[in-house]
Amino acid sequence: IVKKSCYPRWNETFEFELQEGAMEALCLEAWDWDLVSRNDFLGKVVIDVQRLRVAQQEEGWFRLQPDQSKSRRHDEGNLGSLQLEVRLRDETVLPSSYYQPLVHLLCHEVKLGMQGPGQLIPLIKETTSTECRQDVAMNLLKLFLGQGLAKDFLDLLFQLELSRTSETNTLFRSNSLASKSMESFLKVTGMQYLHGVLVPIINKVFEEKKYVELDPSKVEVEDVGCSGLHRPQTEAEVLEQSAQTLRAHLGALLSALSRSVRACPAVVRATFRQLFGRVRERFPGAQHENVPFIAVTSFLCLRFFSPAIMSPKLFHLRERHADARTSRTPLLLAKAVQNVGNMDTPASRAKEAWMEPLQPTVRQGVAQLKDFIIKLVDIEEKDELDLQRTLSLQAPPVKEGPLFIHRTKGKGPLMSSSFKKLYFSLTTEALSFAKTPSSKKSALIKLANIWAAEKVEEKSFGSLHVMQVIYTDDAGRPQTAYLQCKDRNGASDPFIRVRYKGRTQETSIVKKSCYPRWNETFEFELQEGAMEALCVEAWDWDLVSRNDFLGKVVIDVQRLRVAQQEEGWFRLQPDQSKSRRHDDYPMESPPV
Repeated sequence: IVKKSCYPRWNETFEFELQEGAMEALCLEAWDWDLVSRNDFLGKVVIDVQRLRVAQQEEGWFRLQPDQSKSRRHDEGNLGSLQLEVRLRDETVLPSSYYQPLVHLLCHEVKLGMQGPGQLIPLIKETTSTECRQDVAMNLLKLFLGQGLAKDFLDLLFQLELSRTSETNTLFRSNSLASKSMESFLKVTGMQYLHGVLVPIINKVFEEKKYVELDPSKVEVEDVGCSGLHRPQTEAEVLEQSAQTLRAHLGALLSALSRSVRACPAVVRATFRQLFGRVRERFPGAQHENVPFIAVTSFLCLRFFSPAIMSPKLFHLRERHADARTSRTPLLLAKAVQNVGNMDTPASRAKEAWMEPLQPTVRQGVAQLKDFIIKLVDIEEKDELDLQRTLSLQAPPVKEGPLFIHRTKGKGPLMSSSFKKLYFSLTTEALSFAKTPSSKKSALIKLANIWAAEKVEEKSFGSLHVMQVIYTDDAGRPQTAYLQCKDRNGASDPFIRVRYKGRTQETSIVKKSCYPRWNETFEFELQEGAMEALCVEAWDWDLVSRNDFLGKVVIDVQRLRVAQQEEGWFRLQPDQSKSRRHDDYPMESPPV
């Protein structure tokens, strides 16, 4: 939902599977969300699938049409238009055996590298169009990751690009196959690392909701608010406070990055080591001292960290895009990171002179970043093998979080109450369970021992998202386990319970959200001289077991009598009296 806008922008993509011979039309409806009543229908666009089969793509502005079946429709006047891009992609997937000769040919060429006579990778590089280069890069990367040759594949692309590049200013700056493949590689292998570095900074930006602006031509007085003296702030005060805020965020980000060398996946470090070495070989000499560093930052900063800061939702750092007041902060922070990644060159400084207040932090950040890169690429072959061996033993989690498990013991009815809540960790080797994230594993299912996994019908447990896993234990005996996802995509089903003097009121449940909004009001009658505190509890609703206590806020009524009003963010606190409490938060600090 885009709040309070006549010109909303979503930039979101949806995919639907189209069966052969399907005739149904694709319908896009625009609605106006209402808090207190039914949503208002604004209009619709109907896409003719048969016409799309011929054209393959339709793009442009589509006029909204009324719908006679809607009870709340606008039949008169211009309903507006939607700008859409609709594509039909026809895919034919053959059995894997049909692709094996091509896979063997590609792998053989990558293993030989530049020493071999192969021409297939250069041919793909030269003939891939701009429109499909991202898809080709991702598919090739997944193929070589599966074969254990991703690092060799990227090294070959680095060498091919370097052999055709004479200008250091354009190195890896175009959307070449090498650039797209490395970008895809970082998204596949480094997303957990990215989250570890950025989540605390991004969360702070969203929670503070500060108005930030460095460009004097864009400062808006109505968005400034009032200072402590109850007077409108001047433009100079706004610019100075904005610079202070951005310097603090940039400093925190660079410090977090500097401390993250050991957290970076071994395969990412080894790939950057190869890139650093290849660029240094191609451009030796003191005049090109910064070129190897810029080659690394062109991917790490410009194509990975900066886009994630600018669009946190696209990188799953936040559930929603930033609102109008907050959105400028990530954008300016991303620009500052780009300047640091460009090693603070005169060209980057001249582009936007109003970024000058951040220059002291940017210059300091360049030194920090170079020191970080030196440590990042300082990984020998032996260290890389040891790290990979350690990681294979530790098996870094692909996905982890809470879920419910039910193991069958003999014959008997399948009851939803028999599910037990555990913390799961899925790696490339096994699926394990423990009581809490930090406790010892209580069960482990090796992926190699799993025979089948399938979705169970809803009527079996009266619940969605239950999977049946059939596997063999260490003794070779067949076993069955039922898993129910509690929080899909890491989200919860939160609601608020407000207590005062024995009275309790509850909000509605917001399904599958980490950032719920209720906008509900409760009233309690306060007797003269009453001393009891007002308790606001946050709970996660569960279908098959007791609700999970998330935390509470206690409002001191005596202090409220003096202040008359308290407003802002209140940090959730644990409650020792709750039997199902969350003492170990999966973030640096408890939620608010």
